[in-house]
Amino acid sequence: MEIREIMKSPVIAVFPDETVGKALEIMYRENINGMPVLDKDGNLVGIVVRADIYRFLIDPGHYKSCPVEWVMTKEVVKAYAHEDIKLVAKRLRERDVIALPVMEGDKVVGIVSIEDFVDHFIGISQ
Repeated sequence: MEIREIMKSPVIAVFPDETVGKALEIMYRENINGMPVLDKDGNLVGIVVRADIYRFLIDPGHYKSCPVEWVMTKEVVKAYAHEDIKLVAKRLRERDVIALPVMEGDKVVGIVSIEDFVDHFIGISQ
């Protein structure tokens, strides 16, 4: 089974200059734990997950006005739409991440999270 079969699409993404507060608001509203960070041309430049934001919030500050770029991970672990689901699940565990952007070529076409794998393996349809 290919990862494209369980990924979430279309992608909910954020831009590097949007605020951490806005990113967190989107994550709560959409019930997601992470999202790709895209530049104005739609190219992947990072990923931000709730855990990144929570670590950032440990130090008091103005998170509502700080840009996502301050908290995003720039070296992104990716999956490719044609890859086998078990191979991608193994990569997620080995790299200790909770979400992976799914790529076709150099464009983000979806995202897959640890919850998507759990839902798949316990038989909950997306």
